[in-house]
Amino acid sequence: MKLSAATFYALLAGLFAIAIRDVLFEYEENGCSMTYMFEYPEYQRIRLPKRLQRQYPSYGLYLYGEGIYAEENKKLKLTGIPVLFLPGNAGSYKQARSLGSVALRKAENMDSRFHLNVFTVDFNEELVALYGGSLQRQTKFIHECIRAILKLYKDQAVPPSSVAVVGHSMGGIVARALFTLPKFNYRLISLIITQATPHQGPVLPLDSDLLDFYTTVNQHWSERAHELRNVTVLSVGGGFRDYQVRSGLTALPCPSDDPNKLSLVSTAVPRTWVSTDHLSIVWCKELVLATVRTFFDLVDPDTKQITEDPEKRMAVIRHHFVRHPVKIYDDTADNVITFSVPSEVWTRVLAPRLSYTSPTEPRTKYYIFPLSSHRKSYSHFHCQSSNLEMSSWLFGCTQSNGQACLQAVDLSWETELLPAFKVLTLKLDDYPSFSHIVVSASNTNAKQLFVSSLCPLQFSIDCEFFNEDSRIVSTPVTHVLSFGVTVSEVVLHPTGLIHNIQLQDFHQMYQAFTIRIESHCQTPQEGKHSIYRLRVPWFHEDSFTTARYSSGSSVTQISARLHSARPDNTSTASLQLHTSPGCRYTVTIRTSVFQVLGQILRFHGSCLPVYIAVSILLTYEGQLHSLLTTGHTVELGKALSASAKPYRVMPVINILLYLLSVGCLQAGWSALSLPPLDVPPLSEEGGDWSPLVSLLLFMFGSAIAYWGSALLGLSLSLLSVPLSAIHRPSTSPSSGRLGSRGQISLMVFLVVICWTTCGALALIITYLIYLYKVLRLQMSERTLKHVLNLAPRQSLGRATGPGICVKEGGGGAVEALGPEGSAVSCNGSDLVSISVLEDTSEDLYLHLTLLTLLTLPVLLSAPSFIYWTKNLRYSLRLDPDPCWPVAIVLVISAVLLMSSSTASIRTSKLLKASARLQFPVSIAMVAFALLHLYRVAHFIALTLSLHALSCLI
Repeated sequence: MKLSAATFYALLAGLFAIAIRDVLFEYEENGCSMTYMFEYPEYQRIRLPKRLQRQYPSYGLYLYGEGIYAEENKKLKLTGIPVLFLPGNAGSYKQARSLGSVALRKAENMDSRFHLNVFTVDFNEELVALYGGSLQRQTKFIHECIRAILKLYKDQAVPPSSVAVVGHSMGGIVARALFTLPKFNYRLISLIITQATPHQGPVLPLDSDLLDFYTTVNQHWSERAHELRNVTVLSVGGGFRDYQVRSGLTALPCPSDDPNKLSLVSTAVPRTWVSTDHLSIVWCKELVLATVRTFFDLVDPDTKQITEDPEKRMAVIRHHFVRHPVKIYDDTADNVITFSVPSEVWTRVLAPRLSYTSPTEPRTKYYIFPLSSHRKSYSHFHCQSSNLEMSSWLFGCTQSNGQACLQAVDLSWETELLPAFKVLTLKLDDYPSFSHIVVSASNTNAKQLFVSSLCPLQFSIDCEFFNEDSRIVSTPVTHVLSFGVTVSEVVLHPTGLIHNIQLQDFHQMYQAFTIRIESHCQTPQEGKHSIYRLRVPWFHEDSFTTARYSSGSSVTQISARLHSARPDNTSTASLQLHTSPGCRYTVTIRTSVFQVLGQILRFHGSCLPVYIAVSILLTYEGQLHSLLTTGHTVELGKALSASAKPYRVMPVINILLYLLSVGCLQAGWSALSLPPLDVPPLSEEGGDWSPLVSLLLFMFGSAIAYWGSALLGLSLSLLSVPLSAIHRPSTSPSSGRLGSRGQISLMVFLVVICWTTCGALALIITYLIYLYKVLRLQMSERTLKHVLNLAPRQSLGRATGPGICVKEGGGGAVEALGPEGSAVSCNGSDLVSISVLEDTSEDLYLHLTLLTLLTLPVLLSAPSFIYWTKNLRYSLRLDPDPCWPVAIVLVISAVLLMSSSTASIRTSKLLKASARLQFPVSIAMVAFALLHLYRVAHFIALTLSLHALSCLI
């Protein structure tokens, strides 16, 4: 039984390790370039009023600078555009150096027509993602900082009226929280850019203050959506490299019809196309460049400040972050073009397809495609070019003389930049007034662009007319439970430049596939690339893969996973292939079991502490039930494998969910003021709460509880060996009388610590004392076994008569256990009962379970303790302290339990009630703690307090 249980939990631990590996390590390599400072960075502290310094002693406001720029700003005579950087969880104010340095270099390249003044805030590197007590303080401090920043520009002719904010991680949610302050003027902030900010909700809901803060912010932005429409907000997620904040949480919880709110993933950002981890999103050069270019394009040339036009702000953001047309942003450009070039540079193309490679020498050349002969046969025109100059290249002709175009409309603004080339696809019915399409194949700027290069500019252009229906293929993805055995295959014969494979039924978060694309070309494709794009229409999370041809063929593998679930049934994810027309492509789709496990852990891993606690509670129930029926308890591993069964808990939860889906029962539940069930909804957690997913998470929790308790027991056993030589072990299962003066003194001491300093500190002290008590119990058991030299208890049975003495070797010397566990000689008259060892072992089993159970509240309260230690020089007491109410109950209960024994519980009147309570507590924990992890400590406190009462009554 024990071996089979260990094998089963070892298998589960292996699957969990695979899931952990997928989340932490199975992603693309870091493709970000590092940003460097060309001069030594300086952070000039802005002197705030003394009132603010006393109110916020651990916070500070700084101005970033380098070299001459820093020297010029020593007197704070500022003339630039104020930008405020807000660091996130445990973030440093010095993280602003990447944004500030790149902005400074950009201003120098523009001859300082205008520049950015980058301010940054020091939050003392607080753990605000795990402790929500300081979020409101940070928000109020930022409000004061914005006022102080704007006062620095009061001497300008046209002083700025608002500040642009860049918030990393939790800094982004603090920026949005500013609008919830009663006296905050909405006009003080017109633009917010957030980086890896979990807008949907906290990553780990460890305290009520954190959840209340999120509820207030998101509810305010929902109720005041109309008033906040003029505030432009861009949220950028890091992709799969960011395992701290998954990108689904970075989506802004705003109405879908709000045109000034945009959420996307860095893999979809043009000229970036890389996934970033939680820290590199701040210094990733590609992303920082896109941000700085956005700021400079947002400047109004008249006021030299960020434009107040929300439509222009969003147009600029989309230009740099959504669809880059390979042109410099210009909202004043005239799209009507007049051609005055000689007729010999024009080439009329009657064929439906064109492939052109430019010569090395400069040349002016235009291709003109008549549309009259193609409108009936084709629906679309597609063109791609590897010439990435910031210039116009494709036009719709409105006037022509048959051989050349005289006047045209510039269609280049519809261009989309891809990693290896730019593309443009036109639907012919949308342009009925065009007689021709003109493609520029000129390379007249070759010498100018590459004057110092030994290699002249050379590029290729490929264009074609096609029917959309012939390029769209639909295929169902393989089922999750196919375990990679079955595949879905699509073969694309040599036809054209672009294909779309619609991935039917690919919309759930726990789905994950490996897509293999194999190409075979009839002719060599040296120097050419294919671009494979995974398109997700309901969220800007597209990812790109570039395939380079080698000897006319290539093999590419793509991991297809989602950051967010499909909100409706109107759209389908697809795989877009930009291909070479002379190649045959074979696309196979196979379920990746390892990545499925990683997706489940990525989206629901925060629920694991609940399932671990439930497994330990059910284990404790099994031990109490064994004590009630047989008079003996069993070890933790055996009790866990026998009692922690998912079929005992999950059906009850599913029945509750079904009942509460009925309108009248749901109304009755609300009338009783009962909290809603903590089941991750589709809109927030991004996936169906499938019974299979819940079952797997429960088993993962059981495996963690099993091996975690085994590791704790092994550590105590190993630690007891050297300590046995120092401390004299006791054979008594308890170290003192329940309710003694020493216990009461210890309770009062710990309660005073909890009240005057930090509840987490009192919990940690209590845990260490309890750990020492269990360690002494472990030493007593080791000494008893060593002295008595007994076989395992199962083979000896339980002694009910006189004790025994054990002979040493074949001689007549006999040893037994004397007072306080000391070994003494006996001649047959000094006897020791085996029951002492059995009672000690049973006490050890029970206390080890209770210690394991107490470990969870200690771990969940650790962020509060860390926050308290970092701010100890400013305040002795943690305020607010989310742990102190439950910590008092846990401290008192644990102190009583330290001196308890199975003998005292065996005769308790509350034993039956305590044994029966664990199951409903387990049900309640799964029902109400999955999205409120801090409630785990409350349920454990209920269990331990009842156990403590069982020792007294």
